Amino acid sequence: MIQKLLIIGFVWPEPKSSAAGSRMLQLIIFFQSQNYEVTFASACAKSDNAFDVTTIGVKRETIELNNSNFDDFVTNLNPNVVVFDRFTTEEQFGWRVTTQCPNALKILDTEDLHFLRRARQQAFKSQVELSKEYLLNDTTKREIASIYRCDLSLIISSAEMSLLQDTFDIERSLLLYLPFLLEPISEEKKEGFPNFEERAHFISIGNFLHEPNYNALLYLKETIWKGIRTKLPHAELHNYGSYASQKVTQLHNEKDGFLIKGFAEDVNEVMKSAKVLLAPIRFGAGLKGKLFDAMQNGTPYVSTSIGVEGIVDDVNKDFVCDTAQEFINHSIKLYTDVSTWRQQQAYGFEILDQQFSKSHFEDEFSLRLAQLSKTLTEHRQQNFIGQLLQHHTMQSTKYMSKWIEAKNS
Repeated sequence: MIQKLLIIGFVWPEPKSSAAGSRMLQLIIFFQSQNYEVTFASACAKSDNAFDVTTIGVKRETIELNNSNFDDFVTNLNPNVVVFDRFTTEEQFGWRVTTQCPNALKILDTEDLHFLRRARQQAFKSQVELSKEYLLNDTTKREIASIYRCDLSLIISSAEMSLLQDTFDIERSLLLYLPFLLEPISEEKKEGFPNFEERAHFISIGNFLHEPNYNALLYLKETIWKGIRTKLPHAELHNYGSYASQKVTQLHNEKDGFLIKGFAEDVNEVMKSAKVLLAPIRFGAGLKGKLFDAMQNGTPYVSTSIGVEGIVDDVNKDFVCDTAQEFINHSIKLYTDVSTWRQQQAYGFEILDQQFSKSHFEDEFSLRLAQLSKTLTEHRQQNFIGQLLQHHTMQSTKYMSKWIEAKNS
């Protein structure tokens, strides 16, 4: 039986620009495999990097904020399931979905916990350890309220699952751990990757609009790269990423081998030709797509404990480096020691095989969807906090939206 899925996107998917874009395509493909007819709607303007979802059989709709036309649209569509892409879209459209389609299963795809990213960024700027003072910010209250208002929230990182349950006492019934949904890598493909001797140079990659990525780029430029270049004077660092502004391009320096390469049309091509990925991420949240791109192309990496969160449990691994000197030392060792390089490449393949089995997570997601569809009324009755928040949000957000619409008309 064909069912209808509506995805309300914060932005149009950009799988070549961000991990969030890749994640969204994975979700679309999963739902299509479950016999859902998918409609993707967004109020965001399309960028040149946006993926054309119609090429994979998805209907595309443009919607507007604070416009009752959405009510007619969602009523006519009458979806069985609605996925909100990040909590801000649930804030904007959730009350309308609840009013017009009360029986639709509401799912929040958090992408990563925005409040955790913000808390870490503020603590980093203040040069202090992360504490509850920083965790209990306004974004936290908004995002967790959104989690309660939805029937199920998809959490991409095991560390974030623990944070929500242990620190904020959110019931497991409202959450589902669903990391990246990756295809297994065949032995034939592994053997076809360029070997140690065939690769050259370091690489960094990431959307430059994303503050943790830009901060990491500056850290590479001002601290890390100087130490590496002193020992490896002929090595280069190729920095790839979308949306390179002037403040990014002005970091380009051919004499120092620090090269701003800009947008990568094919991340796999640039990744598998590089010898080592550098990802000195000092704040952020979620799973870091660049590390998965590296592992999927047999490219060892050096990162931080925040960078490998949700991927590597043992922070004592040599390639998890939280000081500049540790980062420099291991980067040089990976680049020059074939034994260390091969060992870490093999470990990357092992992580993908053992911790991120696509079939395992898809099966669990499918079962939860079926279960919730059958017991939705009982599920909502047990989530009384969600009912309270739904009631007050619909009173406040609803009338604010209607006021904005009247003001604009």
